Amino acid sequence: MKRYYIAANWKMHMTRLEACKLAEQMREGLKDGKNKYMIAPSFTLLQGVAKILQGSNILLGAQNMSAEEKGAHTGEVSVLQLLDVGVKTVILGHSERRHNYCETDSLINKKVKLALRHGLEVILCVGELLEEREAGKAEEVCEAQIINCLADVSAEHLKKVTIAYEPVWAIGTGKNATPEDADLIHSYIRDVLKKMYNEKISKDMIIQYGGSMKPENAEGLLKKENIDGGLIGGAGLKSETFLPIAMFGC
Repeated sequence: MKRYYIAANWKMHMTRLEACKLAEQMREGLKDGKNKYMIAPSFTLLQGVAKILQGSNILLGAQNMSAEEKGAHTGEVSVLQLLDVGVKTVILGHSERRHNYCETDSLINKKVKLALRHGLEVILCVGELLEEREAGKAEEVCEAQIINCLADVSAEHLKKVTIAYEPVWAIGTGKNATPEDADLIHSYIRDVLKKMYNEKISKDMIIQYGGSMKPENAEGLLKKENIDGGLIGGAGLKSETFLPIAMFGC
């Protein structure tokens, strides 16, 4: 039976009290779940949520990290600080980081290698904009992001990497990414990995869908051959919308 990887990216939402309450609900609701789970709160919420998730089947994740290990980098959070509060995985290259904060593939690659060097798992986000999709460049954009962001990442380190496909064009545009659209890109991502590494890595790679997955469309997406889970935003902010997705296939 397929084991899915369902992750909640809480983005810049919730107070400490709200986050701890939701973490408790998710811990209870997922205690019998057989899938892989991760929650990524804001930096200031990590310590409180870490205490609640301790001993559970839910990994603690971070939404970003500095490309530098330590030092005079005002406003940044280092990989060492994330490890210190119990973070096990980090989301890198999210579309909001790329497009709102001008993060480049080169910078993301530096973060990926630093995270892996310190033993963190990585969720690497890739995906195209609406204008890139309409120009027929979706595959080209995703391929370039994967090649650049995984440059000099060994096959051994790749075991700790998950790829999340984010169709930026399908988020808040009124245009829908159908399960077929998503599966085609996921299949193409596997082809890219096969060329970069080998067929086994291509088959074994967990590829999440990150384009507004919710209870209403989750089943159609997760039943597709090349979709192995979801990186979930809005639906991850309430237990009643996250748990039905997280328990899919259990």
